[in-house]
Amino acid sequence: MFVALWEFKVKPGFEIEFERVYGSDGDWAQLFRKEAAYRGTRFAKDLDRDGWYFTIDTWESRAAYEAFRNANREAYAELDRRCERLTGEENKIGTIES
Repeated sequence: MFVALWEFKVKPGFEIEFERVYGSDGDWAQLFRKEAAYRGTRFAKDLDRDGWYFTIDTWESRAAYEAFRNANREAYAELDRRCERLTGEENKIGTIES
């Protein structure tokens, strides 16, 4: 199992759209579902910091995740560009493989 952890600081006024796009059934999850090795996205709002959210994307393996990224480079980049206006900060917390 491979997990990618991200945190985002959402710009004020964009919270609803961010939740729709990044949520467990949002645009990112729909893109990831093109790969059979994608296992799902967990989505959470930080209770201690206003406007901060986390995503936890789970994949069968790191190799499957990287293969997906390579095969879908353009679609990934386009969605990422489209989402830039929603966040003031985006940080990859880390990756875990077990």
